[in-house]
Amino acid sequence: MPFTRPEPPYYAVIITSALDADHLDGYAEMDARMAELGRAQPGYLGRESRTDAGGRELTVLYYRDAESITAWQQHPEHLEAQRRGREQWYANYHIEVAKVERAYGFDRHA
Repeated sequence: MPFTRPEPPYYAVIITSALDADHLDGYAEMDARMAELGRAQPGYLGRESRTDAGGRELTVLYYRDAESITAWQQHPEHLEAQRRGREQWYANYHIEVAKVERAYGFDRHA
């Protein structure tokens, strides 16, 4: 089922990342836990994710407001996941936060 974006305004956290294939012990479990906790956070609106043939991942998380993003960023278990990600799992990542003021699109089959 395709993801339905919220009505603007909302925030998008855009994450591009590449894992370090040699150091993935515990990553799958932590990733599943972060997805579960993230969905339960106040202000969370949804998520989309794609991985290209080279293993580079693009994830977009949607939030109602900037305060919701800050609260998730500072969640104790998420802080631990961030630490382990930098020390062990990720070769690199880049995060951008954007406020979406306007959005439009086209779907031939809608």
